[in-house]
Amino acid sequence: MKWSSITKFLLGSILGIAILVGGGLAIGYYFMTRLTQLPPKPMFANDAQPKKAASPSSSDSANAAAEPDLAADPATPPPLEPGTYRAQVIYSGGLLLRDSPSVDSSQIGGVAYNQQVVVLEESTDQSWQRVRLESGEEGWVKAGNMEQVE
Repeated sequence: MKWSSITKFLLGSILGIAILVGGGLAIGYYFMTRLTQLPPKPMFANDAQPKKAASPSSSDSANAAAEPDLAADPATPPPLEPGTYRAQVIYSGGLLLRDSPSVDSSQIGGVAYNQQVVVLEESTDQSWQRVRLESGEEGWVKAGNMEQVE
């Protein structure tokens, strides 16, 4: 046998093994990236759903006339009570809304990332905040996950 044929055989074998290993790594990388993506957040029947605005009916026209028209000027939000402020959720996972300031309390809903809320008060140990959502729902969230907007 000649040295050239032995060299061709070795180079061909090494090249074939390199192609197989590279292809296997590429396929493995592809499946790993597809399988490590988080699934969408599940919604359950007991989760709080955002309330839809009902169209005013003829029976509600008297009540609508008595209430100020906040939709006429959306640039000016309604004034806040003293000691409260608007805040925005900065935690990317969102926050759980609870009925009392405790990890053991019931979950009554959630607050999404970048959603604005009104902070009403803080717990005595400063680790929980009572908030009001735009829907009017109130509850407690873990402190330190929001920043003041105004």
